[in-house]
Amino acid sequence: MKQSVALVLSSGGSKGLAHIGVINELERQGFEITSISGSSIGSVIGGIHAMGKLPEYTIWLRALNKKLIWGLMDFNFSTKGLLKGVKVFDKMKVFIPDMPIEEMKIPFTAVATDIINEKEVVFNTGSFYESIRASVSIPTIITPVKYKDTFLIDGGVLNPIPIEHVIRKQSDILVVVNLYGEKVKTVSNTKTKETKKSSNSMLNSFAGSVNRLISSGDKSSIGYFSLLNSTTNAMVHKLAKHNIEKHQPDIVINIPHNAASTFDFHKADELIAMGEKATSQEISNYLNAIS
Repeated sequence: MKQSVALVLSSGGSKGLAHIGVINELERQGFEITSISGSSIGSVIGGIHAMGKLPEYTIWLRALNKKLIWGLMDFNFSTKGLLKGVKVFDKMKVFIPDMPIEEMKIPFTAVATDIINEKEVVFNTGSFYESIRASVSIPTIITPVKYKDTFLIDGGVLNPIPIEHVIRKQSDILVVVNLYGEKVKTVSNTKTKETKKSSNSMLNSFAGSVNRLISSGDKSSIGYFSLLNSTTNAMVHKLAKHNIEKHQPDIVINIPHNAASTFDFHKADELIAMGEKATSQEISNYLNAIS
């Protein structure tokens, strides 16, 4: 019999593409994912896998380059956020139609944050796209979602690793993917689909500037977005660590938190491979520990 897995996928921007590699490697080694919970990008990848559409999503991701990613950014430039966050999901709906969460092949839960009432909102029924749109609403970056009498933002704000919301049977082992692992000094610079002589160099440069503004900023003269991002990261890293220590998962797969910036979705091949490699190592460690 296959070992069943309750899988928890953390928030963490484009680093979440490593979740695909984790899922691929778990299944390649004979594990059966029987339930999933996720925050932010973890809810996107987790829900798509629960629908049985991860192969289609992966093919689409691997075809993305910086120009295509830029074309999916529906800039808003309002006080609510830089991006509307609608265009990319409209594109995905073309090849991954919406589905009620309760009809998915694998039990799935997405987590968002009710910023007005300061509490988590858990989605385990209703529209998949409505749940993930709320869960990925990064403060100041992607506009909040109006929900009933409140507003929802990124699930990672209160619960970046929603372990308590995964449906776990007694026979399941608990596997957690943490996108807030220790920094690495050097991260592989796998060649992307753009060349140095690309005619889109000006576009790439501008897109890179926006990404840097959102993701890090100049630490010597820290600006509004980078200050907010750094503050949020410190909080989220602490919450993630606390939840892992509290629940003691059987397997924790750590991805370095500097593996990619917020919108580095053109690094799909590199990040998927990183997830596969990290998972293979942690499975080996787990099997050695129980043998």
